[in-house]
Amino acid sequence: MRSSPGRLEFIALLAMLFATIAFSIDAMLPALPEIAAELTPDDLNRAQLVVTSFVLGMGLGTLFTGPLSDTFGRKPVILAGAVLYIAMSLVAAQEDTLEMLLVARLLQGLGAAGPRVVALAIIRDLYAGRDMARIMSFIMMIFTLFPALAPSIGAVIIELSSWRGIFIAFVLFATVASLWLMLRLPETLPRAQRRPFRLTTLWAAMRELLSHPVVRISIGVQALVFAMLFSMISTVQPIYDISFGRAESFPVWFGAIAVLAASGSVLNASLVMRLGMRFLVTAMLAVQAVMAGITLLAFAGGVSGTPAFAVFLVWQLAVFFQMGLIVGNVNAIAMEPVGHIAGLAASVIGAIATVMAVIIAIPTGLMFDGTPLPLAAGIFVEAVLALLLMRYLARIEAALPV
Repeated sequence: MRSSPGRLEFIALLAMLFATIAFSIDAMLPALPEIAAELTPDDLNRAQLVVTSFVLGMGLGTLFTGPLSDTFGRKPVILAGAVLYIAMSLVAAQEDTLEMLLVARLLQGLGAAGPRVVALAIIRDLYAGRDMARIMSFIMMIFTLFPALAPSIGAVIIELSSWRGIFIAFVLFATVASLWLMLRLPETLPRAQRRPFRLTTLWAAMRELLSHPVVRISIGVQALVFAMLFSMISTVQPIYDISFGRAESFPVWFGAIAVLAASGSVLNASLVMRLGMRFLVTAMLAVQAVMAGITLLAFAGGVSGTPAFAVFLVWQLAVFFQMGLIVGNVNAIAMEPVGHIAGLAASVIGAIATVMAVIIAIPTGLMFDGTPLPLAAGIFVEAVLALLLMRYLARIEAALPV
C-alpha cells in the first residue's frame, strides 16, 4: 500500500503546485525585451500580452476546474491540466509569431488553472479549521518566495540560452511537480463523495451569485484590485528598462520588493480580527488612491533621475503590499452570502474577477509611452473606482435586513 506524504512533504508539494503560477508569470518578465525585439519590433508594447494572455487563460480555466475536480477527482484534473500546460510550453518555445505565442500562453494558462483551484480543494479535503489555516500559512509563506526568485531565474536562463529556454524550464518544473503528485499523494476525494458535472448547475450557481448585490460589488472590487496588480506586473519590466535604464538590476529590485510586500499578509492576519475586513479593504484602497495620485502628479510634474526611481519603488511596493490586505478579505466578503455553494462560488468569483481584471489591465499596459505616467493614471482610476464601490457596498449592507 502506498504511503501518504507527511505534513512537511505535503506542504512542499502543494507549495510547488501553487508556485507554478508565479513562476509562469514572473519568470517571463526579463524576457519581454527579447520577445518584443524578435516577434513584434514595430510595436514593442505588445510583448506585455505574453503576461496577460496567460492570466486570461487561467481565469477562464478557474470557472471549470473546481467543478470538474468534484466530478472526476482532484488528481486527474490537476494532471490533465499539467499535460496541457507542458504541451503548450513546448509549443510556445517553437513559435515564430507573437499571435501564436499568445495562443499558446492562453492555453498554458488554462492548464495552470488546475493548481490554482484544485490544490485548495485538496487542502480542504484533508484539513479543516485551524489546521487548514496553519497549512495554508506555511504554503503561502513558501509561495511568496517565488515572485522574488522567478525573475532572477528567468534572467539566468536567458543569459544561458534565450527567452525560449524559459518555456523549457516550465516543462521541467511542471513535470517534476506532476510526477511528485502522481507518485506520492493519494486521491483525496472518494468516489462516493463525487458529484456529476452539469453546466446547468454551474449556470444556476452563477445566477444565484450575481443575484446578491454584496457578491456583485465584491467581484467588481476584486477585479479592479487584480487589474492594478496585472497592470503593474505587465508594465514593470519596461519601466525599469526604458524609463530608468535599470534592466540588468530589475530582478534584484523586483525580488526585494516581493519579499517586503509579503509582510502584507502577515499584517492582515494580525489586524483583521480587530479591525474587520471591510475597514482594511477600504483603508488600503484609500491609501492606494492617494499614493497613485502622488505618483501621477510627480511624473506629470517632470520629476526625473534618482528621485523619480525612488518614487516608483515606493509606489510599486505599495501596490504589491496592498494585495495581502485586500484580496483575501474581498474574497471572504463575496463568499459570506453563499456559503452553501462555497466550492462553485469560489470558482465563479475567481473566474469573473480575473477575466474582468485582464480586460481592464490590457489597455493600461498598452498605453505605456516610455514613462510610468500611463500606469500611474490607470491605477489611480482603478483605486478610486474600487474605493467608491466599497463605499457603495457599505450603504447597501446598511440597508439590508438584519
